[in-house]
Amino acid sequence: MSYGVLYVVATPIGNLEDVTLRALYMLGNVALIAAEDTRHSRKLLDRHGIETPMVPLHEHNESEQAPKLLKRLLGGESVALISDAGTPLLSDPGFRLVRLAAEAGIKVSPIPGASALTAALCVSALPTDRFAFEGFLSPKQAARRARLAELNTESRTLVFFESSHRIMAALEDFLDAFGPVRQATLCRELTKQFETLLRGTFADLHQRLLDEPVQQKGELVIVVAGYEASQDERVAAGLEMAQALLEYLSASQAAKIAAKLTGAPRRTLYDLIGKQTD
Repeated sequence: MSYGVLYVVATPIGNLEDVTLRALYMLGNVALIAAEDTRHSRKLLDRHGIETPMVPLHEHNESEQAPKLLKRLLGGESVALISDAGTPLLSDPGFRLVRLAAEAGIKVSPIPGASALTAALCVSALPTDRFAFEGFLSPKQAARRARLAELNTESRTLVFFESSHRIMAALEDFLDAFGPVRQATLCRELTKQFETLLRGTFADLHQRLLDEPVQQKGELVIVVAGYEASQDERVAAGLEMAQALLEYLSASQAAKIAAKLTGAPRRTLYDLIGKQTD
């Protein structure tokens, strides 16, 4: 008897129209769908008239459920693995099942599609040629800060997922680790009705979310510019010099002189001085 195939199927991250024809075909023709939350996935299946039975596969039951699914795959049944949104295994369950299947010689086939990672990256207006995906940082502040400190001089663009109830604490840690002038893009509710892209420095983003609490809600992806020693160091040196000059000069004059001597952008220094003296 030939084995079944494990299909790793990407589903929409918000807008239910963002699903491929191939994904719909596979979901409708496999023997079983392993879904992170069957109630959530039912909305997508009902929208497209798919009646394939589902079983739950999430972080709390994957150790128990994966061997059962493997047995069905070994028996010749094909299974589709889906998460609540986007591409499975990217900060979602499924790794144990995929590894078991691969070790057993079962074909694992990707059905590509939506991903919050690539969706955020491509609209961030930050370099996309080299990037590192960090997923969700630790909910514990000490561990979160330690990891961000390790990433401080990472030159690749960084991508993080974050939850709405931790976003302000996370932004404060980003400010502490990367400094106020590092560029970043906060992507909120991608592909959904209230999709928002906020671009600027970490100081800008932190203030924006304080001023507009609604921007703290929803699904969030943070894309961070990689470390550029020359730029970051020039701004830091320029800000330090401008602050010293404030005792004798206006903010505009201090920023102008510091910018000329350090090569830092004058407008950036002026804005940073303004934020600190408001």
